[in-house]
Amino acid sequence: MTGAAAAGTRTAAPAPPPPSLGRKVGSAARWSLVNTVVMRLGNFATGIILARYFLGPEAWGVYGIAQTVLLVLLSANELGVSLAIVRWEGDPRRFAPTVLSLSAASSCLLYAVLFALAPAVAGVLGSPEATGVLRVMCVVVVLDGLSQVPAGFLTRAFQQGRRMAVDAVNFVLSTTVTLLLAVQGWGAMSFAWGAVAGSAGALAGCCLAAPGTLRFGWDREQARALLRFGLPLAGASLLALGVANVPPMVVGSTLDQLALGFYVLAFNISGWPVRIVSEAARRVSFAGFSRLAESPKALADGFGRGLAVLVTATVPLCVLLAGLAGPIVELVYGERWGPAARALPWLMALGLIRIGCELAYDCLVAIGHRRSLIAVQGLWLLLLVPVLVAGARTGGIAGVAQGQVLVAAVVVVPVYLVALHRGGIRFAVVARACAWPFLGGVVMSAVVLGLAHRLGGGVPALAATAAAGTLAYALCVLPSRGHLRGTS
Repeated sequence: MTGAAAAGTRTAAPAPPPPSLGRKVGSAARWSLVNTVVMRLGNFATGIILARYFLGPEAWGVYGIAQTVLLVLLSANELGVSLAIVRWEGDPRRFAPTVLSLSAASSCLLYAVLFALAPAVAGVLGSPEATGVLRVMCVVVVLDGLSQVPAGFLTRAFQQGRRMAVDAVNFVLSTTVTLLLAVQGWGAMSFAWGAVAGSAGALAGCCLAAPGTLRFGWDREQARALLRFGLPLAGASLLALGVANVPPMVVGSTLDQLALGFYVLAFNISGWPVRIVSEAARRVSFAGFSRLAESPKALADGFGRGLAVLVTATVPLCVLLAGLAGPIVELVYGERWGPAARALPWLMALGLIRIGCELAYDCLVAIGHRRSLIAVQGLWLLLLVPVLVAGARTGGIAGVAQGQVLVAAVVVVPVYLVALHRGGIRFAVVARACAWPFLGGVVMSAVVLGLAHRLGGGVPALAATAAAGTLAYALCVLPSRGHLRGTS
């Protein structure tokens, strides 16, 4: 037999098996966590420099108004249709051009409306000087609408490594422009142009990371199906962003711009641990839950383990920032920012609650319970407004933060538990995920508050207090390590 014939009869080597869903999700989660930690630490350092040396509470208040309006617009600028890139079965390139056309058109329309109404919006929110900042910063709405499709392809394929590169471009450009303009005395406008520069860089990065996805097209039937899918999600998302952004609106309109500056700083501090953990999880949770939606047991197990990991990682960070709020704010930002510490302990408690609610939100979206989401978010927003107005008038920014915790803990969490139960995730799953971290949080709080009272607020004392509290927490959650690893 000749060599060629022999070669023809050999059995071809089997192709390597494709990576499993679990491996894809795990790899994406690791990249997403690294990405979020790096970006958050960078934003944290930038915020310290700006607050200590260049921008006072009034400028932060103007920035807070513009950021609030921007986030509300971003919650619905693409009408929810971009999630179809992640959720729908089949080749997404068939309907991606229609998604891009819808997203771009709705984003441009929203920006045009905002540009015209900017003076009125800024006036209602108690900051007329924010008009120009609004008009510049909200250009991000258009850039974000264009980037939704390529970003959706990255999320669908769990390509969080590429996403990290895109976010790095965004961070470098936005931070550089913001710092340069702040040094030159541009005030709050430095944030606006920084945001635009970063978003433009992110759009270019998304196009390079997912080539061929930025193509416009139109199919009437696809558009109808996309709007049926996306509009309920956009409505729920808009309500969710309303919940998150009503508080600064209430502070700005009920109190004053100085109080708003303190509140915005406290809210940003509360986002250090919460956003590091939550953003890393949410970039993979929706795609992961979507793959598990057909198996109720797998979905419940995945949700339980995901919630346990998130809560276990977040509780100690929240306890430290809540228990040591005053010393940390003054040490990091300076004494003039001390009033921000009044709201911080309550905002840390709120952040912990929101982590669980956001994971539940993603799970309910993945299994198609969109009406439940609209009902939950609508109820939350309806109750929140009068409670926050009353809290602002009686307790200032601390009263606003307390009102948020009250509504979330007493009303929203029970409603989410009912919605999850209807989706096949029993209360026992949630209780098991939270039991050990909450016990550890109680013990850690006692240790931190006791030592803080005895040792004081110097740097060595804060370090010793944090170390002792963290050790106490670690010992308390040690029995749950099997559940966190998925081995029990």
